Amino acid sequence: MSPQEIEPGRRSPPPNRDTHAFRHALALHRSGKLLEAERAYLAIVDADPRHADALRLAGVVAAQGGRLAEARDRLQRALAIDPQSADAHSNLGNVERAEGHHEAALASYDRAVVLKPHAAEILYNRGVLLADLGRLDEAIACFDRALAANARAFEIHYHRGLALYRVQRFEDALASFDRVLEANPDSPKALNNRGAALSSLKRYDEARMSLDRALAIDPAHAEALSNRGIALMGLRRFDDALESFDRALALTPDSPAMLANRASALLALRRHEEAIASCDSALALAPDFAEALNARGAALRHLGRHDEALASLERALALKPDFLEALNNRGGVLKEVQRYDEALASYDRALAHHPRFAEALQHRGAVLAHLSRHEEASNDFTRALELEPDLPFAAGALLRAKMQCCDWSGFDDACARINADVQAGKHAVDPFVFLGLQSSVTHQLQCARTWVDHAFRPASTALWTGERYRHDRIRLAYLSADFHDHPMAHLMAGLFEMHDRTRFETIAISLNEFGGSAIEARLQQAFGNFIVVARQTDREVAARLRELEVDIAVDLNGFTHGCRAGILALRPAPIQVNYLGYPGTMGAPYIDYIVADECVIPLEHRASFTEKIAYLPDTYQVNDSRRRIASATASRAEAGLPETGIVFCSFNASYKITPAMFDIWMRLLRDVDGSVLWLLRGNASVPRNLRREAMARGVAPERLVFADRVPLADHLARHRLADLFLDTLPYNAHTTASDALWAGLPVLTCLGTTFAGRVAASLNAAIGLSDLTTRTLRDYESLAFHLATDPVMLAETKQKLARHRESHPLFDTDRFRRHLEAAYIMMWKRYQRGEPPASFTTGSLA
Repeated sequence: MSPQEIEPGRRSPPPNRDTHAFRHALALHRSGKLLEAERAYLAIVDADPRHADALRLAGVVAAQGGRLAEARDRLQRALAIDPQSADAHSNLGNVERAEGHHEAALASYDRAVVLKPHAAEILYNRGVLLADLGRLDEAIACFDRALAANARAFEIHYHRGLALYRVQRFEDALASFDRVLEANPDSPKALNNRGAALSSLKRYDEARMSLDRALAIDPAHAEALSNRGIALMGLRRFDDALESFDRALALTPDSPAMLANRASALLALRRHEEAIASCDSALALAPDFAEALNARGAALRHLGRHDEALASLERALALKPDFLEALNNRGGVLKEVQRYDEALASYDRALAHHPRFAEALQHRGAVLAHLSRHEEASNDFTRALELEPDLPFAAGALLRAKMQCCDWSGFDDACARINADVQAGKHAVDPFVFLGLQSSVTHQLQCARTWVDHAFRPASTALWTGERYRHDRIRLAYLSADFHDHPMAHLMAGLFEMHDRTRFETIAISLNEFGGSAIEARLQQAFGNFIVVARQTDREVAARLRELEVDIAVDLNGFTHGCRAGILALRPAPIQVNYLGYPGTMGAPYIDYIVADECVIPLEHRASFTEKIAYLPDTYQVNDSRRRIASATASRAEAGLPETGIVFCSFNASYKITPAMFDIWMRLLRDVDGSVLWLLRGNASVPRNLRREAMARGVAPERLVFADRVPLADHLARHRLADLFLDTLPYNAHTTASDALWAGLPVLTCLGTTFAGRVAASLNAAIGLSDLTTRTLRDYESLAFHLATDPVMLAETKQKLARHRESHPLFDTDRFRRHLEAAYIMMWKRYQRGEPPASFTTGSLA
């Protein structure tokens, strides 16, 4: 029984009629001999014009032959004779449904149900109509009543499953399809819909097996091929999914839905232009197909064509205002163009319709985190993971949000799980977040490679194809989203100004718009060519680099905020370098070199870097010797510090503070009378959480003092109020450490196991204070105590730092410039000789 079939019914004729003739006609009807049955019914009616059942069934035969007007006339005449015939009302409802008169059909079914409230067939037909009208809960209730009357009517189970699927009751839908398969294990349509339900439950491998069974029975089942592609997408077998969608399209080439599914696979394969073409084909067939408009918007977003993406997504939402995926994608586009409030509103709309939409929760959390609303972000990430424990990269995002708040609940367990997932190649954490966890360079390489495979795969066709440029000067391009009031800009400004213009043609590729700060104006003057590409796609920027014939492209972001690694993934330049912004390997085959020193990347770590190492002789970190320190310094009282006693200071970002480091700091406060710990305030939750943690360790909360952010010159000046900078591990102070040293504040650090945890040691070595770098945390704590309790030792250390500030390499910008340029020239000469990149060390150039 299908919803389009119009059944004869089973009502027996009155006993005083010609039962033999009627039974003969009914037998002809049931054997499919419709013309003969119709003649027989009409002959009975001719003999007895009030034979309601014969007239009714003559109407049924006319309906089965597509003669709907004639069928309706006969059924209405039958009902005029016998208005209590439930079957006639039901048959008339079938005809009215076939004519598209849905409300009239529903009224006919309702009359039939009143007359025969437990007739499974009538309830079934009514349920199918309600499902067609989108009144799915009523349809399910109708199917349930029908099954109470006939639990073995498997077609009813099937249509109940379809309705349950549409209201996202996937477990119940699966149970319905399984009941169908009990009676007919080889039903392709039941196997197909069972596979779709399993995919919706994210049981993708079971879904694939169910769909493979359907296709073994019916290889030309286009819908099963399409659903199989969806299951393979869930298994991240994107190439296989595309092949399945292509097979479906070969059977149904004019299906907009199949074309949109194909676009989804192409999106997953980063074949964005092809995805747009597939969507355009779908839209040529169905201009108002919201799913294709959504997929098109997603593809345009990945290409950085944000205005077009928004237009496509807005069209989709005009057609389907509660289209969850389109709302989610729209939020992503708005986030990328920094329209954060609108992005939040888009996610809020999606979650209002579907509070269990884990992906929207994750993405809303990401926007909240960017706005430094880390506690709210943490709540969203937590909820998302409760709904989908394996949601890609959500575990790392949650841990980072909690670390930003210094919320260490479950910290050790979360770190252990993420480390295990990274080693297993799972999508647990992005590489920048992973730098802040205790790990190894080997695991950081695994994390970076997983991230590159997920987000920044190398282009199938490189823009630079091996040409050797013969320029008078080496064309050197720096790419960054941080050419503004940012630590990178303050560190590098002097280098940019000092570059040897006779040897290098310098180009800035700014990935952000201008904000109008003084440092931006200085940077614009420092470069030979300053190009703003914030609104250009990765491909457009890469094409510009290729057009400029850049010899060396230096990525100053890596996997930090503002990352545009997709530009260098297109290989626009013969030499591509990772420098300064990201202290670790990018794990990308298109990054040739990383600039380092022998402290941050010792020889035994080199195998865990995909880049070749360009070793500089002093330190890898550049510093600007022109950074201004305010001449006036606030008093301790004005800074909220005690007038006497040791001030331990750590102006690191809050996410670098770990429970293990905080344990040490609290022991120092307990052991050093009158001492305080001076920290940056960060977000509002940091003081609250750290003071609570201090109390739990037996330290009065007022011994933690929190500083607000101030202009850089004033920030540097206030370091004079502190006695000793306490570094963090596993992620050291970087610019924060050089700020302290530049301002005359000694930095105590402990040598870590990764690049990010060895930077302060490098800086100390470059300023002649390696005795402030310890090898163990036990020694770190011991030395901190001795410095804090030995005024002479601490004073001598500060005096030594003051002397070395002018005499040692750390703050000699021009010396650093000569070493870095020597490294660039060595890279360039290898390229000019046609040799592959190789690790090297530049000599010391005093």
